[in-house]
Amino acid sequence: MKKKQERHLILKLFVSAIYLVIITILFVASFRLFKEKKEILPFREIDNVEEYTYIDVSKMSEKFAYFEENNIGIHFVIEKEDTGLWHTYLIAINENEYDKYKNIIDYTYERIKEKPDPIRVYGYPTIADDKLKDLAVKNIVNFVPKENEVKITRENYENYLTNSYLDTTKEQEDDLSILLIISLLLLFIMIALFIITIFDKGHMTDNFDREVKRIKKKLKLE
Repeated sequence: MKKKQERHLILKLFVSAIYLVIITILFVASFRLFKEKKEILPFREIDNVEEYTYIDVSKMSEKFAYFEENNIGIHFVIEKEDTGLWHTYLIAINENEYDKYKNIIDYTYERIKEKPDPIRVYGYPTIADDKLKDLAVKNIVNFVPKENEVKITRENYENYLTNSYLDTTKEQEDDLSILLIISLLLLFIMIALFIITIFDKGHMTDNFDREVKRIKKKLKLE
């Protein structure tokens, strides 16, 4: 009886150790997948239109294009980095939210003197069509500083304005990746098996012994 208890304890510790290793691996994998899913990169660093992203708007134009059916306006914005570099982008906003940006727009056109804090706006990139690009090229001369020496044309458009604009009217899609779901499911299963193993009273050893006997018997027959 004592020998069986010792064997059971050794088997329990061995199996528990394996479960702990698997649980640790799955936990780290799940955390990395979750962090990767939740991390939001700035607009200038993304490379596909499925990434939720943001722009810190320091200056903003009045709308130069308008989608009447959705009440969406397209505006130029300037984002200034901590290094002093600045970037010009296009964003789409719901014009019902114009008041949210009014101070920045008024400051941009020198209607007010007090500089407002930048506004971080989130959304998904949307590829700009040819019509929108033509409107942007035509109107950007009224927005960028006069001392700017770069003349933006259709030929160099994507070098300075990228091929997309940030659509702030699209809300973030809160969907978990399939890999994360599978990883979490396996993690919960391993935790459940670990708990069952810890509280096992001897069934695991009995099953193990029966399986060993079955294998030995099968090998002898062969």
